[in-house]
Amino acid sequence: MKKIHFIAIGGAAMHNLAIDLHNKGYQITGSDDEIYEPSRTLLGEKGLLPAEIGWFPSKITSDLDCVILGMHARVDNPELAQAQALGVKIYSYPEFIYSQSLHKQRVVIAGSHGKTTITSMILHVLKYHKRKFDYMVGARIEGFDTMASLSDAPVIVIEGDEYLSSPIDRQPKFLHYHPHVVLMSGIAWDHINVYPDFNDYVHQFELLADTLPKAGSFIYDETDKLVNKIGERNFESVRKFPYKAHPHKVKNGKTFLILPDKKELEIEVFGEHNLKNLNGAKLVLSQIGIEEDEFYQAIPSFKGAAKRLELVAENDETIIYKDFAHAPSKVEATTKAVKAQFPNRKLVACLELHTFSSLNKDFLGEYSNKLNTADVAIVYFSPKTLAHKKLPAISPEDIKSHFNNPNLLVFTESDSLKTFLLAERWRGCNLLMMSSGTFDGLDFKELSQGILQ
Repeated sequence: MKKIHFIAIGGAAMHNLAIDLHNKGYQITGSDDEIYEPSRTLLGEKGLLPAEIGWFPSKITSDLDCVILGMHARVDNPELAQAQALGVKIYSYPEFIYSQSLHKQRVVIAGSHGKTTITSMILHVLKYHKRKFDYMVGARIEGFDTMASLSDAPVIVIEGDEYLSSPIDRQPKFLHYHPHVVLMSGIAWDHINVYPDFNDYVHQFELLADTLPKAGSFIYDETDKLVNKIGERNFESVRKFPYKAHPHKVKNGKTFLILPDKKELEIEVFGEHNLKNLNGAKLVLSQIGIEEDEFYQAIPSFKGAAKRLELVAENDETIIYKDFAHAPSKVEATTKAVKAQFPNRKLVACLELHTFSSLNKDFLGEYSNKLNTADVAIVYFSPKTLAHKKLPAISPEDIKSHFNNPNLLVFTESDSLKTFLLAERWRGCNLLMMSSGTFDGLDFKELSQGILQ
């Protein structure tokens, strides 16, 4: 039995990896200075929730096989300092995953947008056909207990994040995986707190493509100019597979794939971006032993990754969706998807600015025109969040100017937003709520009941 300690165990990937290793018999401990749901409950159910919140160097002992260090920890973390002093092996979680995957076929799904959905599609199809595989994915998927799995499977599918690996390892997570197959879905500037220069951000994806070995596979969205530019480079003996949206049609609010034999196949997900995601997933699966007809057998039952165009509530006249979209490209794609799926319905789209990038004045211009597909466009942000992130104040006028939408509505109080939405006329109208946050604790169930009553 191996002993592993997690510094910052509450992180999305960290707690899932901890649970998976615990389930396999490893002796797992962990610490964190803040643990939110669902991590808190999931760790608690396995007896892995730290008894006290905070950092405790006494937890770091010389008999540990290793420490796994999360990005949430700081460089001066006292547990990290103790591990360094004792000479305990320290991994970032991508380093650890690679160390456990040396003899597997490694598949990495990368891109500024779509990677969670594409990875989820691939896992769904593999599970449908009872294939043996390992994985790391960034959202909950129906039928999977954890978001991470390490075993003796011959292949691992990894959602490849371009964010930094750990406080002491400043390279992108995805560069640690040394993949045999890479899918790149699109590039749109993000994470400006660590990539303040756009060209430096793009360069990380070029470096990922360069890690492919001879006979490796590069699968990429040819409709994305930046990704296509990478795809057009000369790779030595790397196989290239460009893709675009799968042929499809929309009828009465339902999306149907048009198959090679011209038959139509109804699917649960929708939107131009998801039809690209689907085609990309199909190409990846073709590299790991899933035939085209097997893909089409499995994909109709895929309902989407959690928080991605997730259905909250509906009646005959109104549908309410929530989505994790927060980066500009995601906001635009998700808004267009809902409008295209229901072109005869009015669309109210509400975006919360919650991340460091989205609340930064130097980045706000990236949102220009991104909400303009909506009939009623709303932006919400909390001045408290700005203060917490130590960012300069933003005015509603700043937001309207950068979004290039004079009709944009801006709210800074959750109760005011709720009052406005409840007062709207919802007959023949849909609502889309987009955020990586919570709109300051807005109760979606209560809001939905008020709208649909």
